[in-house]
Amino acid sequence: MVLFARGFRPFFLLAGTQAVVFMLLWITVLNGWGPTHAWAGSTLWHSHEMIFGFCTAAIAGFLLTSVPVWTGTPAVNGPRLGALVVLWLAGRTAMLVADCAPISSAIVDFAFLPALAAAIGPAIYRAGARRNFGFPLVLLALACANALVHVEALGLRADTAAIGLRAGVDLVALLVVVIGGRIVPSFTTSALRRTGVGYDAQTPAWVEQAAVPGFLLFAAADVVLPASPWSGVAAALSAAVLAARMAGWRSLRVLRDPLLRSLHLGHAWIVVGLASLAASDLGVGASRSLAVHALTAGGFGTMILAVMTRVALGHTGRPLVAPPSARVAYVLVTSAALLRTAGIAALPKAHLLVLTLAGAFWSGAFAVFLAGYAQVLLQPRVDGKPG
Repeated sequence: MVLFARGFRPFFLLAGTQAVVFMLLWITVLNGWGPTHAWAGSTLWHSHEMIFGFCTAAIAGFLLTSVPVWTGTPAVNGPRLGALVVLWLAGRTAMLVADCAPISSAIVDFAFLPALAAAIGPAIYRAGARRNFGFPLVLLALACANALVHVEALGLRADTAAIGLRAGVDLVALLVVVIGGRIVPSFTTSALRRTGVGYDAQTPAWVEQAAVPGFLLFAAADVVLPASPWSGVAAALSAAVLAARMAGWRSLRVLRDPLLRSLHLGHAWIVVGLASLAASDLGVGASRSLAVHALTAGGFGTMILAVMTRVALGHTGRPLVAPPSARVAYVLVTSAALLRTAGIAALPKAHLLVLTLAGAFWSGAFAVFLAGYAQVLLQPRVDGKPG
């Protein structure tokens, strides 16, 4: 039962598998090599599965592993963890057959995020861990965003899916901003101290305090007034604050450490995505789609891969040294993000080819992750400690 000893084990495997299999399916749809997905349109299906399939699996693996550490409470494991895994798998299966049974598919797909919130919420609130109170609320907000997508797919409304998808992207980005703001400077400070550097990765207090409220301001504008000067100004302000936060993280000092470099790069993609959204919404930049993919393919893909490769090593008692598979995966996911953003902008006439290559690189990144980390996730800790 090693697989169900801690949440990161099954859910990191599922996130990697979803990234590989789903992206390959998407490539076949793009090129007309297979049947299109009629559920609310193939593009909506692609967006939905990346946010509410791939991202939620990675989020579940991280939170189910971290909440017991934050709160000093027992981990969700064994049958309870297995039930969450079944719920996530049922949702992905339901979305593959949503054309045939849209209502039941919507119910099954919706169930996972509230169940995950119920799994971590009581431990957080009983422990009085105030700085973590927001995580179950974000999961419930993600569930509401998912519901908005299904409402339009079921034909109940004609204007809710785009709102749900924007909210979903913004909520996942919020988690990256919050969690990144905790782990990136912490891990960087530890690395700097090991090398004898006489300073920590710190930012001014006002910058740190403004990071999350600044992003929430953008998220509210993005949901209510998308592609407007209001959302553009809010995106620019948030990008500036997050860039200022990164300035104190000593990113250039840790470029030789792939595990740390990937975390810094993932957060940097969020800054690039927000800056690109600001330019697009203010009418001075590229398309909004490319800006959103800087957030998703760049920020989410890189940060999720960075966290999975580091957490899997640390929580199985292994040295925090990136294996060759992780290093290759980092290169591939970064290449995929660059192709999906700068590549599309530079080669608009080769749009389909560039999209296909970006998808292949993305799928390859997580295939390499699975090849290198499957044994890590399926075997007991090497130091003999529990979990």
